[in-house]
Amino acid sequence: MGRGRQKAKHTKVARDLKYFSPDTNYGALARELSGSDSTTPVSEDSEKWPEYSAGDSSSDEYEAEDDEETRSA
Repeated sequence: MGRGRQKAKHTKVARDLKYFSPDTNYGALARELSGSDSTTPVSEDSEKWPEYSAGDSSSDEYEAEDDEETRSA
């Protein structure tokens, strides 16, 4: 395929992507962004790796180490 045809095809694809507007579920988006849903189930990942979950105290341990390093530096 020649460069002119290739460029025209890329331009067409880019134009289609630019003006494509899918149906948006604004209710689901608002729920996701609010983050106040207390009935969120525990994800499978946090069951497999509880040490990496958000409420873990081991992150406090690393923060304390970082504070000590900055004081000594």
